[in-house]
Amino acid sequence: MSIYEEIMTDPINAEFTAKGWHPIYHVNTEARLLIIGQAPGQRVQATEVMWNDASGDRLRDWMGVTKETFYHSDKIAVLPMDFYYPGKGRSGDKPPRLAVAQKWHARLIQTMPHLELIILIGAYAQKYYLQLPAKSTITATIANYQNFLPQFFPIVHPSPRNNIWLKKNPWFERDVVPALKTEVQRILK
Repeated sequence: MSIYEEIMTDPINAEFTAKGWHPIYHVNTEARLLIIGQAPGQRVQATEVMWNDASGDRLRDWMGVTKETFYHSDKIAVLPMDFYYPGKGRSGDKPPRLAVAQKWHARLIQTMPHLELIILIGAYAQKYYLQLPAKSTITATIANYQNFLPQFFPIVHPSPRNNIWLKKNPWFERDVVPALKTEVQRILK
């Protein structure tokens, strides 16, 4: 049985499998770059195309890659903290289920022996992979992104909901985005 089939038949995913949903992720043995974000949004779950929204457009811009490169180069993998849309919460989507990353991420990452960089998008991925203290802020983590290189590159979620954060922190687009583009271009060459 493939890992994909194991995920589909895992009891923790039974409610999603019963809805006819498929786990949303993309791994490839040739991947050089891995993007770890939160969980698929409602549109992504419906279309089964990762980063298929305004957030994805901004992410590709920040990375300096085209849709063709992002989706078809086999050099970019995507592994959300949860493989399914978690549903609506009070102020946005519910958080990803931690058990998904704990159970499946290590196995899936092992299938990608050529990874050079993991882009960690948002607080959930950053706290899990960087083992940050509970009191750490996403702003401080991203401002100190160089401390996590060469393995990890933490960034803010590219959602339009973060426009206020981006306006309050102009250094991100001035300093961090160009550094991200440089790393991505180096890796994808």
